[in-house]
Formats: sequence, structure tokens, C-alpha cells
Amino acid sequence: MTTAPWRDPALPATARVDDLLARMTLEEKAAQLYGVWVGAETDGDGVAPLQSEMSADYDWDELITHGLGQLTRPFGTAPVDPAVGARALANAQRRITAAGRFGIPALAHEECLAGFTTWRATAYPVPLAWGATFDPGLVEEMAGRIGRDLRSVGVHQGLAPVLDVVRDPRWGRVEETIGEDPYLVGTVGAAYVRGLESAGIVATLKHFAGYASSAGARNLAPVRAGVREFADVTLPPFELALREGGARSVMAAYTETDGVPASADPVLLSGLLRGEWGFEGTVVADYFGIGFLESLHRVAGSPAEAAHLALTAGIDVELPTLKCYGRPLLDAVRAGRVPEDLVDRAARRVLLQKCELGLLDEDWTPEPPGDPAAVDLDSPGNRALARRLAEESVVLLDNPDGLLPLAPDTRIAVVGPRAADALAMLGCYSFPSHVLPRHPEVATGIDIPTVLDALRAELPDAKVTFAEGCDTSGPDTSGFTEAVARCAEADVCVAVLGDRAGLFGRGTSGEGCDASDLALPGVQCELLDALVATGVPVVLVLLTGRPYALGRWHGRLGAVVQAFFPGEEGGPAVAGVLSGRVTPSGRLPVSVPRLPGGQPWTYLQPPLGLAGEVSNLDPTPLYPFGHGRSYTTFAWEDVTGGPAEVLGTDGSYDLSVTVRNTGDRAGAEVVQLYLHDPVASVTRPDVRLVGYQRLDLAPGQARRVTFRFHADLSAFTDRSGRRVVEPGALELRLAASSADVRHTAHLTLAGPERVLGPDRELRCGTEVAEVTG
Repeated sequence: MTTAPWRDPALPATARVDDLLARMTLEEKAAQLYGVWVGAETDGDGVAPLQSEMSADYDWDELITHGLGQLTRPFGTAPVDPAVGARALANAQRRITAAGRFGIPALAHEECLAGFTTWRATAYPVPLAWGATFDPGLVEEMAGRIGRDLRSVGVHQGLAPVLDVVRDPRWGRVEETIGEDPYLVGTVGAAYVRGLESAGIVATLKHFAGYASSAGARNLAPVRAGVREFADVTLPPFELALREGGARSVMAAYTETDGVPASADPVLLSGLLRGEWGFEGTVVADYFGIGFLESLHRVAGSPAEAAHLALTAGIDVELPTLKCYGRPLLDAVRAGRVPEDLVDRAARRVLLQKCELGLLDEDWTPEPPGDPAAVDLDSPGNRALARRLAEESVVLLDNPDGLLPLAPDTRIAVVGPRAADALAMLGCYSFPSHVLPRHPEVATGIDIPTVLDALRAELPDAKVTFAEGCDTSGPDTSGFTEAVARCAEADVCVAVLGDRAGLFGRGTSGEGCDASDLALPGVQCELLDALVATGVPVVLVLLTGRPYALGRWHGRLGAVVQAFFPGEEGGPAVAGVLSGRVTPSGRLPVSVPRLPGGQPWTYLQPPLGLAGEVSNLDPTPLYPFGHGRSYTTFAWEDVTGGPAEVLGTDGSYDLSVTVRNTGDRAGAEVVQLYLHDPVASVTRPDVRLVGYQRLDLAPGQARRVTFRFHADLSAFTDRSGRRVVEPGALELRLAASSADVRHTAHLTLAGPERVLGPDRELRCGTEVAEVTG
């Protein structure tokens, strides 16, 4: 028996796919360009925008005779036991391969933003919490575990990470982002990609590009970012994650920028992504994003026109189900309105990826590796890592009089709507928040200790009472009386306030849950006022998906602890910080505002964006980007730079500092390196992060970190759209936050202006050495 060339693993993938494409009909090629969402609801609210309106009817048995590109969320659409789901997916793959002429399996994808979004899988902290750790290595380890869990049940592609940079904290999906700085987002995001790809899972970067810059912080609103903001803030994380992480897929954003929807933008999806950056993977649509070209953007008059626009721009796969790339596309190609070459181009990219994954090999089997019955998606190892990540992410914002850690035998009143609710720990894309609200009869599937339960376990000798006080978002204040009474009886009050994650207005944070201002939701501000008025010291614990304005209580609270949806082990992590078992080490990935108005604002501001005499509004945050306190102290010593303070526009400069733990307990310091450009040809942010290093230190231990700054890191987009390094003065600032500068090195870049290409330096290298004595 002779094996067809496309089945021969000894041949190059390109030769195999060329042979296969030549044998396929138009229907068979087009079938590789869409997914099918088996089991998705076609009425009600669903888990995607306008899901009921955008779903198409099809006959499954007839459909798969031509093959199938993807299976959409076989585990993440409804509660399914992992072992049962793995068997069902394998059976579906057997039906697909048996039905088509070529026996090509579908590629199965799932959401995996804060863990595998399926029942009984570990719910890790949200990406905003990853940013708070300033620990890419730990994030990479987490992503590797997520990837192995996906592989263990037969999934091939993960729709993560989100690389949008926060531009307005009122936006509902802030919890899904890593922060407000492109360097932090890019370096942590690239680490996630490396971890996921190391497990053989195709990582999908989203949302490309500009989604977080929507006007008024409204989901899917138009983006009005300028060319330089887009180039210097929005795009760098994607470039870094592609170059350093090796992501094999990109998801086009829903939004439009200056009138051009991303899903219909060949300059973005083909010219920049493939032409300049050399990307060779697949571009997938955000759910129903191609259909939205007709229904929301109105740049297409029919599904066929939408398909033509998206294919021309460079979208290879329609997700989550067929709408435009099915019959409308086939009819348009046969009528000569859409060139068949566009179908061939996209099908080739899809099949190359399937070839790379082994899905075209003759010995491919639908059975996942290992025994599906033995799969544990919430293993002890997963939970231990989730705990460590949560502990590193908790930020101690303030502790002015040393109220924390709490005394082990004190009387504690725990008050607030987030204290006794397990879902207070989880973000919008965790399975219990994302899917289980439509299945109230189903158990959560994982153990999620609350802050209340965890604090009682952490401090068994303390007398702990509880009152909810109010709902997260409702107007009812009838619970205030009991809450104030419990507070008045205690030595200290722990007020646990914050968000409830949800979808499309069903929460206070999450996709489609945008905020009108940055006041705490509902009547939580009034509850906190009432607690503070008792005179009992109040520790404010925030479990949120975005920063909220806290200036109203500045100087009136005993301590402030911020946790961004810290996952299933978040309760013990927060309780560990309150008790002192955990020394807080998180740093803010987003600024915390003083007042609920005066936004949008991030720390990446040029001079006119800062406080000044030209306006009575002061946007200066209460707690700046990078801020975080500890229970120990650190000394920064022996700062050296060199070898010279004048370097070429292609030169580099080393800046070193020794950090010593001068306290009596272990802790971690995050050394941050910021760039200040005093004079440039276009306005520049006053400071921006260009490097950082987390240092874990035992009492008395010292470590020396060296930053290797390259002149490329000073580059920006000039008036003509070129990325340039300009000669002139620069300042490198070693800092504990964007506003807490410890040392400044003055440099001069000498020589000609340099125009940079895609091979420029994107990262500031670091080297850490132990210091003795």
C-alpha cells in the first residue's frame, strides 16, 4: 500500500500540505476554515456577545462529510466530568475522521485564561494578579501546568493570553489584562505563552489589537488611539510574545480603530503581523467577529461580503461556529465574487498547523495521552502552585501603624459581601463564574475557601464574628446595623469588599461589565464609612477585577490589602497575609486612583497628562504603578553604572544595585527600572518601565541585580511613523515604584539617529548574583 505524500511524516510540512490541498474540493478546503460549537445554547444570554442572534443552523452529519476545522469548547460550554468529556471528544473525532474523504481530525480549542475553563479544573488567579507578582517564571510554570491539563483530555489550542494594555480602568475586562504597562504585559505574557507552548498547546494572543482602548471604557466601543499610542503602547506586548514566546495563533479584536475594524484590516493582520513581524501561524476570529462586520460594524452588506473582507484581511478561521465561511463563502467563490486563492491561503495555514500538531499523520489517534479516567484537573500540584501565585500577588497598599499582621488571639469582626462568598475569588473566565450561573443545580467542582473560612483556620485562637453588611452591587443598607454592631464589639474589623465577576452586565467586573466610575459598587462605600465611624481599626481587604478609588478613606484605615481575583487558593493567601504567615510581596500592575472621577488615567502620561496649574483636577494616583509594601525592610546599596555615561545610539549600559533584607523575616523586593526622556521630537511618557527583577531574600540576605539597558529600549515612533532611537540625554531610574525613585543614572546617547526594524532589542536583560558579607 502506497502512502499519499501528505501522510508521509518524512516530507516537509509544506510539501505535505501542498499535496493535500491539490486533492481537496472547494467544500473540503472551506470546511477547514470554521469551527463548530456543539452544545452551545441558541437562545438566552449565552457566554458570548449576541450568541443567540449569530448562531447558524447546520446538520452535523452532513457537515462533517467535508471535514471540520475546529471544535469549539467541548469542555467549556457546559459542566462535564473530565473523563467523560475526554471520551466524548475522542468519539467526536472518530466520527469526523470517518466521515470525510481524508480523515482529518478537528483542532479542539478551549478558553484557558485563568486555568482550563472547565468543570473541576484549577481556577488560578486572574492575569491582573499575574502582573502583581512581577514573576514571569512563576506564570510560565502555571501555564505549563494548564497546557498539560489541556493536552491530557485531547485539546490542542488555548485562547490565551490577553495582551491588551489597560488604558481605562473602568473597562470591564481589566481583570483579564496583566496591567497598564506594555513592558510588564509583554514580559509576563510571553512567559505564559512559553509555558503553554511547552506543553504542545497552541497559544492564542488576544485581542489583536486595540481592544482595551475602547472609547468611554465600553466593551466593543470604537478605538480612537493615535498612531503612536497604537505603535508604542498597544502593539509591543504582542510582538514580544510572538518573538520570545513563540505563539502560534493570534485572535483578531472585535473593535475598530479610526473607522477600520481589526477583522477587516489587511494592514494590521497581513502587512504588520505577517509582513513585518514574520508571523506564520493562524489568525482566528474572536467569537462571531466576522459576522459582526455586517451586523455591528456595517462595513459588509451580507455574510458573503463579511467573509470576503475577513479572508482578504488575513483571518484564517471563523469562530466559534460557521456563519460566513460556510455556504455564503462557497456561493460567493463559485459566483466569482471571492477569489478561491483566498480560501487556499487560509486553508494552507490551517493545515500546516494541523500537520505541525501531528493531526495529518497516519498513526494519529483521537485518544489523549495517558488514562483519561485518571485525569485530575485540580491536582495537589496545581493547587500548591495556585496558592503560591496567589500569595505573591497580594499587594499590601498601606499599613501605617503596623496593625498587620493581626494578633493571633484578637477579636476580629469580618464584615462585607465578599468575605463569605467563594466566587469572590474568581474572575469572569473561571468556569464557576463563566458557565455555572446557567447551571445552578451543579456543584462548583473545586474547593474554594472563603476569606472568612481561611481566616478562622489561620487564626484558631482569635474570636471571629461575621456580618455581610450589604450585597456587592445592590442598594439595600438594612444589613448595616448588624455589621456596625459586630465591628463595635471587636478589636479590629476586616472589611472584605470588592467585585462579583460576570458576563454582560451580570457582574460588576468581567466582559461587558464596564463601570461608569471607579467608586466601589453598590453601597459598599457607605458600608465602609459606617465601619470607620465606629472608631475600631479597619483593615480593608479588596477582592476586585479593577482598581477602585480609595482617597475617601486615606489616613482613616488601619491597613489596606488589595487582591485581584486571586483564584481558588486566594482565601488562604489573603488570610496568610493578614496573619503574617505570608510576607506581602505583590506590586501594583495598575495605579489606584484617589478619586472616582478624573479617569481614564494610567501612569504612562506625557507632561500635560500630569498634575499642573493648567487644570484644577489632579489625576495623581493614591497608590502608583509598581507600589507595594512589606512586613520586612530592604536597603538598596552600592549602585554602580557604566562603563561610560556616553554611549552610541546602538550602545548598552549596565546599572547595578545590591538589595539587602534588613528585617527579621523573609520577603521579596521588586527592583524596577524606569526610563525618563527629557527632550524628544514627540511628547513622551514622563517615565515608563523598561526592566524589573523580583528578589526573594531571607533575613540578612543580599543579592546584586544588574540591568543591561540597550539604547533600543529608548526607541519610540516619530512623526513619520518610524521607530527611532534619538541622540540626546536620558535618565535611568532605579525605583521601588513609578513614583519612588531610589537612584538616577544620567546618560547621553551620541551618534546618528537610528531607525529600528523588527529585530530590535525588546527586553532589558538582568543578572542576579549572591552577595556575601
